[in-house]
Amino acid sequence: MVDQSAVGRSFAPVHAVVEPGRLRFFFDTIGETNPVYRDPAAAKAAGHRGVPVPPTYLFCLEMMDAENPFAFLEDLGIDLARVLHGEQSFAYHAPVVVGDALTFASTITGVAEKKGGALTIVDVATRVTNQDGAHVADATRAIVVRN
Repeated sequence: MVDQSAVGRSFAPVHAVVEPGRLRFFFDTIGETNPVYRDPAAAKAAGHRGVPVPPTYLFCLEMMDAENPFAFLEDLGIDLARVLHGEQSFAYHAPVVVGDALTFASTITGVAEKKGGALTIVDVATRVTNQDGAHVADATRAIVVRN
């Protein structure tokens, strides 16, 4: 069981490049048809320096490019079969576009028991920087563990 001693623990950073083919596949999957997300000329005409990513894509990109996307669960002794994805949020500080090389650095920021110990909520904060070292986004997620 995860306890307060996990707070502050960081995990190996994940490095990922925003590739146009993978982003197109994501848009096809979610049904996104806005030309700003598909056509570099439309993106530039809308004021972007390239084709932008939608807010939730960072979570997908981090998971897809991690050597083992569940390593932090294993490190904490959490059985993947007992995990539910809780809430998630993103705060963008700068645009992220096709071609950006991103680094995701995640840290556990909280652990709380709920429902009389039946659930443990593990809060994870991820700082995202680009190839220039610019802080482009913060992502937070809550992992729900059924005890």
